[in-house]
Amino acid sequence: MLIARTVKVVMVAALAAFACLVAVDNVTDYGANYQFVRHVLSMDTTFGDPAITWRAIHDPLLWQAGYAMIIAGEALTGLAFAVAAIAMIRRLRADAASFQAATRFVHLGAGLGFLVWFFGFMVVGGEWFAMWQSPQWNGQQPAFRFYMTMLAVLIYVGQREPDPPR
Repeated sequence: MLIARTVKVVMVAALAAFACLVAVDNVTDYGANYQFVRHVLSMDTTFGDPAITWRAIHDPLLWQAGYAMIIAGEALTGLAFAVAAIAMIRRLRADAASFQAATRFVHLGAGLGFLVWFFGFMVVGGEWFAMWQSPQWNGQQPAFRFYMTMLAVLIYVGQREPDPPR
């Protein structure tokens, strides 16, 4: 039981490290992924279908606002997972109900991460701005890996906990 709980903590801490590192990288190397956001929102590398290119955004202030929302979502995801990992560590040897209660922030982290990488990248970027049409600026596969990993950890962490042996 202690091994399973420790693995859960390590997985959640790894998700915290990932999301925080992505956010920090996007702040410290702002230009790298800003170009990604700019191209996706401006739809300048899609097929150019007039039926959907009316959705394109050409205002640099809106590109920056969108990028800021992505970075904030990544940072909040990392923070929620970090809080969850700390809470879980503090209750590592506690009864099942106490340990399970400590996982509540895992749900918040996974929900925030799902909003960033599924809603943001798959729904908004992928479908609304037709990111899937871009050979260079298509981030759907990485986003899929990120949110599926978070959901897999959420499912594992959400399994019922047995009480520790006395």
